[in-house]
Amino acid sequence: MGRYILRRLLQLIPVVLGVTILIFTIMYFIPGDPVKLMLGPEATLADIEAKREALGLNDPYLVRLGKFLGDIFLHFDFGKSWVYNVPVTAELLHRLPRTLIIAAACILLQILIGIPLGIIAAINHNRWGDRIAMFVALFGISMPNFWIALMLVLYFSVRLGWLPPYGIGGIKYYILPVIANAFPGIATQARQTRSSMLEVIRSDYITTARAKGMSEFQVIFKHALPNALLPVITVIGNGMGRLLAGTVVIESIFAIPGVGMYLVGGINTRDYNVVQSSVIFLAIAFTLIMLLVDLMYAVIDPRIKAQFAAKKRRKQYA
Repeated sequence: MGRYILRRLLQLIPVVLGVTILIFTIMYFIPGDPVKLMLGPEATLADIEAKREALGLNDPYLVRLGKFLGDIFLHFDFGKSWVYNVPVTAELLHRLPRTLIIAAACILLQILIGIPLGIIAAINHNRWGDRIAMFVALFGISMPNFWIALMLVLYFSVRLGWLPPYGIGGIKYYILPVIANAFPGIATQARQTRSSMLEVIRSDYITTARAKGMSEFQVIFKHALPNALLPVITVIGNGMGRLLAGTVVIESIFAIPGVGMYLVGGINTRDYNVVQSSVIFLAIAFTLIMLLVDLMYAVIDPRIKAQFAAKKRRKQYA
């Protein structure tokens, strides 16, 4: 297992490196001059040229790329924000917990609601429970999270006044953003759980378990659900990446100063260091989450455990 973890960690390096090169290339060729935005319309050509030279924007692509990769992977330095002159790393570490809180709460909500909803739909296949659950799932997949967010604000904040419409503070400030961001994931989780459970409960060993007189609760939760979890876990891992990306929109709507809002501000002001660093941070978070998903496979699936045990026995006898 240790060698497997090490191999998966080494596989993360080219992924993060590829994302770093890709986002740098995109920002290099994107139209617009960030220096003109920084200095304003009254800046002279001499001032603009001097600022570009100071920031290294006049260097060739390969030179800038080499400096950028060296600063990040050798010195762990993401530079400073061109607009606010604040170290980007410190700002990201300050904002990252808010983004992770929203994403983690969304995943928890997705598991607690989506999986039971999918189980209910599978147990009641082609009956009212199945139809109601799939209607909710279809609605969640069809509606974009920004529209859901706006509807929640209009109803619970503007009309009822129960929850704050924006900002940060206590737990109540996170309720609407989490619900809006988690709703599509709940729908996806319910559909995947239903599909996996339907495939499993039609298996011969489930029929045998029922023939032995086991209760329906034992059949579903002791035998069927554990064997249907692998595709569900995959959806959870992929959903975490979607949730991290979704925070870009959600944080902007609810004015939450997280990584997503920081990224949007960097895009609007052509602050290259902010945009590149935010994307790299999110890419690293997503790759680590997918590593955890792979490790969960090894814990849950007995076939993967057997593969590791067989390899260990072969080495002992070799």
